[in-house]
Amino acid sequence: MSNKEKEKDPATLKDEGNTLFKAGDMKGAACCYSKAIKLSDCKAERAVLHRNRSACYLKLEEYTKAEADASKALDTDPGDVKARFRRAQACQKLGQLNQAFEDSQKCAQLEPKNRAFQDLLRELGAQIQQKAKQMNSTDARVQQMFSLLLDASATDSDRQKAAQNLVVLSREDAGAEQIFRNDGVKLIQRLLESKLEDILLSALRTLVGLCTGHQSRTMAIVNELGMQQLCGVMGTGASAVSLAACHLLQVMFEALTQDMRKDFRGKDEAMLAEPSRELRSMLRHLLDMLPATAVSGPGRDSAINLLVKQVPRKCQKNPDNSVTLWVIDQGLKQILEVAGTVPELDHGPALTENTNMSCSVLLSKLYDDLKSDKERENFSKLCEDYVQQHFNRPDVESKLRAIQSASTLLQGPSDTGNQALEVPGMMDAVIALCASRDVSHQQVAVEALIHASGKAKRASFITPNGVALLKDLYKNSENDRIRVRALVGLCKLGSAGGTDFSMKQFAEGSTVKLAKQCRKWLCNDALPATSRRWSVEGLAYLTFDADVKEDLVGDRNALRAMFELAKSEDKTVLFAVGSTLVNCTNSYDVEKPDPQMLELAKYAKQHVPEEHPKDEASYVEKRLGKLLEAGVVSALVCMVRHESPALTESCRECVARAFLALVDRQQDRGAVVAQGGGKALIPLASDNTVVGKVKSAQALAKITITSNPEIAFPGERIYEVVRPLISLLSLECTLLQNFEALMALTNLAGISERLRQKMIQEKAVPKMEGYMFEEHELVRAAATECMCNMVLSTEVQQLYLATGNDRLKLLVLYSGEEDERLRRAAAGTLAMLTAEQPELCARVPATTTHWLEILQALLLSEVGDLRHRGVVIARNLMTAERSLAETLMESEALEILSVLAKGGGDGNGTPDPIAKTAQSCLDKAIEYGIIQSSGEAGAARIVEE
Repeated sequence: MSNKEKEKDPATLKDEGNTLFKAGDMKGAACCYSKAIKLSDCKAERAVLHRNRSACYLKLEEYTKAEADASKALDTDPGDVKARFRRAQACQKLGQLNQAFEDSQKCAQLEPKNRAFQDLLRELGAQIQQKAKQMNSTDARVQQMFSLLLDASATDSDRQKAAQNLVVLSREDAGAEQIFRNDGVKLIQRLLESKLEDILLSALRTLVGLCTGHQSRTMAIVNELGMQQLCGVMGTGASAVSLAACHLLQVMFEALTQDMRKDFRGKDEAMLAEPSRELRSMLRHLLDMLPATAVSGPGRDSAINLLVKQVPRKCQKNPDNSVTLWVIDQGLKQILEVAGTVPELDHGPALTENTNMSCSVLLSKLYDDLKSDKERENFSKLCEDYVQQHFNRPDVESKLRAIQSASTLLQGPSDTGNQALEVPGMMDAVIALCASRDVSHQQVAVEALIHASGKAKRASFITPNGVALLKDLYKNSENDRIRVRALVGLCKLGSAGGTDFSMKQFAEGSTVKLAKQCRKWLCNDALPATSRRWSVEGLAYLTFDADVKEDLVGDRNALRAMFELAKSEDKTVLFAVGSTLVNCTNSYDVEKPDPQMLELAKYAKQHVPEEHPKDEASYVEKRLGKLLEAGVVSALVCMVRHESPALTESCRECVARAFLALVDRQQDRGAVVAQGGGKALIPLASDNTVVGKVKSAQALAKITITSNPEIAFPGERIYEVVRPLISLLSLECTLLQNFEALMALTNLAGISERLRQKMIQEKAVPKMEGYMFEEHELVRAAATECMCNMVLSTEVQQLYLATGNDRLKLLVLYSGEEDERLRRAAAGTLAMLTAEQPELCARVPATTTHWLEILQALLLSEVGDLRHRGVVIARNLMTAERSLAETLMESEALEILSVLAKGGGDGNGTPDPIAKTAQSCLDKAIEYGIIQSSGEAGAARIVEE
């Protein structure tokens, strides 16, 4: 039958699906059954196919689909006990306990002796009783809390305690449902009007419990409370309340958009309309909050933070960026109003030290989410029009707003910022205002000049025109706020050559002097935190110079001051600290030129980059040691602990690079883990740039290889490490990264079956098998070692049992390779497989004609581990089939096993395991009657017929 005919034959597709199911390929099996369902005209045949596909969906944990398929099978044949049992299992997972109990009861009636049916029936009965008991108990507790909170005569402490108990109840499914059904939302609405912060916080946290993962309740709560009240609470002056309200809105956004992330929304949500109206209402209120003068600084930051998280697409593969386009159309002006606010002026919305950076991040996110040149041109045109409109006004305040807006854009979508600076007269105004006697005006202009100098397009203009001005401000200004900013501008211009030692803009020693002043200001507690932050900005640029790196790392006070800033509330310093640490640890990427091209460049008298002598490995290693002693790990952990728009993906990448450098030496990994570095790396491996994810995953791999993973990643955290490690099994990663990931996964696979199941779910096994064919011997051996631990899982054993593949042959051949590490791993895998799955033993001779030679070579090996694996394989083969035992005994294996069986113990009375196993092989042959014992250990001879 041709392939096309097979595709059209439901019976063939069904058989293929059955084979794939037995091999553990659930997706492949489901695909075959789906094709067969479409092609089949027979109602009874379709029912069987639906039943089979239901089994696949159960394994894939797609319980809604499993229940639907089982129901379709039962529609055709109500007596199909397998379909009914599968529906019971699916309903149990979906929380539909009554339906599950009814189905399992019918299964037990049809087959009373089936133990699986009886076990499920008992389990469901217990679950239903527990749920009923919990609901009754919870209902009484909810009523008690409500009564206390509504009692005007109750003391504040009693009401606060009741509100806290309500929070605890809302985190339980039964409690959340009872609160919601007993008009709890109306009560919470009254609590939101309380003047007591503890009551307010409890009300917000209760709403979080009600909304988490539940779309229908969230939609009802949004409509009942109204976004105006929730945004009003978030805009209050209390930062704790503002953060709690921000978290609630974040949970609401996630609940309303959860159907975009997964197929199943739960039975309560099945008939809901799309919640787009509620989403647009929430976004509109957040945008209206931005320029409102009544909103507090922390509240405004929370609104910006929510927009950063919720507006851009989570995945660039999703073609729909309509939300971003809507926000640009409806709210870009409001965002730019905040971006252009000069805090030192008397009027305007209240800002925090983080607001400006948060606006830059939001503008950058919106710009990056645009799909076409036309959309980007429109965005830039809107921004340019806004800047020009204010710059063309005659008053100074409007011009300052225009310059501040351009400065914010330069920190975000820099192309748009450059375009804004090209407004006629803008750069001239910036230069002129640098000489203003008004410090606030001067500060705005100098900051704009600094941000512009960081862009290559503008630096070429500023270097000849602005250096003299910045030097004059640095030397002659009486205000340290201006001096430190002027210094940063000089630092930026002075570091234009990057790490290229031969491309310095200033005279020898100038950058070292600038860095010394930066460190002086950094350690000066009398200066405001914002000015000290600017000194870190300067060091971020100057530490391209290795002399500056050495001086900074040698200054313990400066390091500690920088780390304290990294832990402070001012998150705008994060990127500067991260960049400085990347430079000091040399964890940036450096492309080493081809030696031949280097010689050609010298011959052609072209510029050749030169590495500073103090950037050599020995210097870098000493710097890493000093940073660890100064407490760099705790600073890095604090940097990623709190959510902030300032913690951009670029900033996360810097932190990941620094961590990877810090765990490079094996002896330093324990200290990094002890201070929380392992915990901090897990989120960095999932929320980061592409490069940052790889760096974080590699750092996790290094820790997992040399540390006890159960100590480094305690509890459930160890399961979160699996996915990042598997992501390194990619052709886009280096062989070193592949190797380290395989080594780490080997350690994890040896810990527990649950971890092995996690790896199987993450599709690690096919990747491991791919690397078992890698040319590099270390990678090939590491992959085989990983497989050695993975075959402890039944699902992996089934892959070797499946016919039509060469998996077993590969193990046999690798057991005869010269590479000792590869032989040890392959022979170990073969030993375990033949022990767990005896039917594989009969297939070993068919893998290669040299199988017996390979086994004998293992038995004769000088390496004890290989001999041990050899005798175990021999014992498994002989135990499985008499014919295999005869083949072995008729070969040189009999003599070899006889010699091995005479081996002594360790001298302490402990028998040699190799000798013991070899003797068991001989005993099995005697039991079969193939050989006779001569009475002496290890002595035997063939029985003559």
